[in-house]
Parts: sequence; C-alpha cells; structure tokens
Amino acid sequence: MFSFRAKSLFKPYFFKTICFFIGIFSIPTFSYAANAALKNGKLIEETKCYACHAKKSGLGNGDMIYTRADHKVTSYSRLKTMVATCNSELRLDLFPEDEADVVHYLNQQFYHFKNN
Repeated sequence: MFSFRAKSLFKPYFFKTICFFIGIFSIPTFSYAANAALKNGKLIEETKCYACHAKKSGLGNGDMIYTRADHKVTSYSRLKTMVATCNSELRLDLFPEDEADVVHYLNQQFYHFKNN
C-alpha cells in the first residue's frame, strides 16, 4: 500500500517537472528559429528584392518602396500577397518558407502589423 501511494504522489511532480524542462528548453529554440527566419528574410530581401525596388522607386533606394506614403501594403495579409506576387511574377523561385521569412522581416522592419 505504501508503494502505491508513493507512486501516486510522484506522478504530479514528475509531470510538472517534465513540463517545466520542455518549456525552458523550447524558448531558446523558438528564439533561435525566429532569428534564423529574420536573417533569411533579410538576406533574400537584400539579394532578390532591393535592386528591383530601388529601380522601381526611381530614387535608388529599395527601402523607399516600403516607406512611401502611397504604399500598397496596408495589412499583414496584403503584405503576404505582395511577396507571393513578386515571387511568382518575377520568378524568384522562393519556397513558401522563404516567402514567410521575407514577410516576417518586412513586417518587423517596416510595417509592424499584428500577425493574423
């Protein structure tokens, strides 16, 4: 009887301990993944988007297309659509994960929309 009681007392602590360690170790992993996505998005924007946008804006600055007063991107969903459109129309050959990284980078750097 004593061993049964000891096992039943042990289970909640064991479960809480496991949850605690999973939570502690998943935070750095999530942070690392978010940083990797931002770095990838920035790299793609700099190598595949910036020159075209600099030429299109006529000012020689690719970032101006994101910050101009009459920009077409007015929501997070519209940002995703514009990145997908550029990818398909210009045949940039980005994977969906790359598109998501570019969207994440542009949103953090320029737009600051709440992700939906």
